[in-house]
Amino acid sequence: MNLADTSTGFPKFHTPKQLGYHFPAEFAPHAATWLSWPHKEASWPGKLETIYSAYCRFIKEVTKGEPVNINVNDEAMKASAIQHLTREGVDMDRVNFYIHPTNDAWCRDHGPAFLVNPAADIKKVIVDWGYNAWGNKYPPYDLDDNIPTLIAGAYDIPVFYPGIVMEGGSVEFNGKGTVLTSTACLLNPNRNPQLNQEQIEQYLRHYYGVEQVLWVSEGIIGDDTDGHIDDTVRFVNEDTVLTVVEENKEDENYDLLQTNLEELQQMRLLNGKQLNIIELPMPDPVFYEDQRLPASYANFYIANAAVVVPTYRSDKDDKALQIIQDCFPDRKIVGIDSTDIIWGLGSFHCLSQQEPAV
Repeated sequence: MNLADTSTGFPKFHTPKQLGYHFPAEFAPHAATWLSWPHKEASWPGKLETIYSAYCRFIKEVTKGEPVNINVNDEAMKASAIQHLTREGVDMDRVNFYIHPTNDAWCRDHGPAFLVNPAADIKKVIVDWGYNAWGNKYPPYDLDDNIPTLIAGAYDIPVFYPGIVMEGGSVEFNGKGTVLTSTACLLNPNRNPQLNQEQIEQYLRHYYGVEQVLWVSEGIIGDDTDGHIDDTVRFVNEDTVLTVVEENKEDENYDLLQTNLEELQQMRLLNGKQLNIIELPMPDPVFYEDQRLPASYANFYIANAAVVVPTYRSDKDDKALQIIQDCFPDRKIVGIDSTDIIWGLGSFHCLSQQEPAV
C-alpha cells in the first residue's frame, strides 16, 4: 500500500506524522531486531570468514531479550547461517529467517524504518526511504533498496515512500519529538542534491514523526558514510546523549569531535532543556592495510536485555564499557571484539535495525 505521493514527496492522503505515527527511541521496548546476513566478500576483503564468530555472539546476546529476524538470500545461505549460529550456541528458537535477497549486510541503512501509533487500527507501518549505498559508492544496491517493502509485505502492513535517500545510521531519536543528525551526511550532495536543509527537515518531520531536528557538523575519520551520527552521538534517554571525544590533540578526530561537542552544548530540546552530555572516549586508532577504520564505541546497539558495544583491543575499552554501563543501569553491557568487523567500515549498530514493540 503506497500512502504517499512520490512525485512530490508530500501527502497523497496523509504522511505518517499526520496519521499520528512516530519513530520510537532505540531504548524503547523492541518486538524484534532485524539483520541481513553478511555475505559480500568485497565489504570485508580477505576477512569475511573472520567476522562470523563476533557477529553470532552479537545475535546470541540480542536473542536473550527479543527475537532476531534475519534476511538471507536463499536456503543455502540460511543453512550456512544456522551452522554459524549453532556453533556459537545461539538459541535458534529465537531466530527467524526471511528469504529476502540483499547486496550487503548493513541493515541499519537499508532496513525498514518502523513507525508506531498505539491508538491506530494499524499500529505499525514502515517507511521505505530510498537507498543508494552512501552516495552510490558501492553498487549494486537494488536488492538492499527493496528490503523494507519486502518486510512490509511479509507483515502485510502499509508502506510509505518519501522518494528521497535516507539512512538509518544518519538519524538518532530521543522518542520525544527530537531527531539528531549531521550536516556532513544529510547535506552531502551525493544524497539529495535537489533539497536544501529546510526541505530535508520537512521530510524528517513528516516521515519520522518528529517535531525538532538538531544538527551536528562532523563525522569521524574513516567513515565512508560521510558522517553518520551513530558513530558520534547517541541518545541514552530522552534528554541525555553520549558523544565521542578524542583525547589526543594530535589525532585527526580531535578538532572534528570538539566541534560537535560545542554544538551539542548550545542545543535545547523542545522543553527548553539543555542536553545532558556525557563524553565517551574514542578507542586508539585502528588501522588495517594502512587504512584508518571508523572505530567508535558509539556504534553500540541497545537491545531489550543488553547493550552490545564494539571493542577494539584498546586500553580504552574498559573505560568506555563502564561509562555506557552507567547510562544503562537496567541492562547488561556486553563488549564484543569488533576489530575484524570494523574492516567492513561499520559495527553492531550499522548491522542492525530495531522493530519497536507496540
